Amino acid sequence: MAINWFPGHMHKARKEIKQVMPQMDLIIEVLDARIPFSSENPLVPALRGDKPVIKVLNKRDLADPEITERWQTWLERERGVRTITLTHNQRHEALGILELAQEMTPDHDLQKSALRVMILGIPNVGKSTIINTLAGRPVAKTGNEPAVTRAQQAIKLPDNILLYDTPGFLWPKLSPEASGYRLAVSGAIRSAVLDFEDIALFEADYLIQAYPELVQARYGVNPLPEDGLGLMDAIAAKRRFFGRGGIPDLHKVSEVLLNEFRSGTLGQISLETPEMVEQELAEAEREAAEKAAQKAAQKDVKRKKKDRTGKR
Repeated sequence: MAINWFPGHMHKARKEIKQVMPQMDLIIEVLDARIPFSSENPLVPALRGDKPVIKVLNKRDLADPEITERWQTWLERERGVRTITLTHNQRHEALGILELAQEMTPDHDLQKSALRVMILGIPNVGKSTIINTLAGRPVAKTGNEPAVTRAQQAIKLPDNILLYDTPGFLWPKLSPEASGYRLAVSGAIRSAVLDFEDIALFEADYLIQAYPELVQARYGVNPLPEDGLGLMDAIAAKRRFFGRGGIPDLHKVSEVLLNEFRSGTLGQISLETPEMVEQELAEAEREAAEKAAQKAAQKDVKRKKKDRTGKR
């Protein structure tokens, strides 16, 4: 199932961000530490140009710490990019963002004008919570559902920094396909547009491969099933989630898997690694090249057929 979610307000947000971007001195992009690549909006580089950017890997406490370190190294390969990791509601850590912002804009005189900083992030990465932590007061609406922020606002911060909050927005086509699934598992896509069982099956397949010990510790499944569907059936049996006729209630199992991942009950889990993503990107590039070659060949066949028909 291809997963996409790009409602009208997100299209509007992108247009508004593009209009005010030239006025900004620096960009803060909030990412989900469990999925740094999948939560990194591919539209942002074109919008920000060569402006310096701080990538905040939020929800650090929910992610695999060793993999998070590898992601920081991977992200900072790009020129003008620095990273910082955060966990929930730690103001002294969050204020490190403002210190880093000033360090990355050494030519800006804060005595003469405010440092204009735009904060971006896809839905449900914790952007509004970070803003409230930085401001020391509730200035941005927060919630467990994605896409809570619907309009831009400017917020005055310490040290003459003016922070521009923006609505979270995704992009029209989520690619690679696995990134759409990871976003769905993390809670970045509104539940109403998802097939819970399909998303949970993706998660279950990954957990068996990447975190078998955590799965066994949490669900008491021993031996571990060979695939995600087997794991879901085993959880249904352990927790007595059955429907009519003794059929496993996979919807209930799906809710458990997704909720316990999102809350951190399962443990510190990252859904992607730099090496995994590089392999997926290479595969996507190869598939795109094959499709382009097939399309060109089909056009060539049509052209030759048209030429033969014309000669007659």
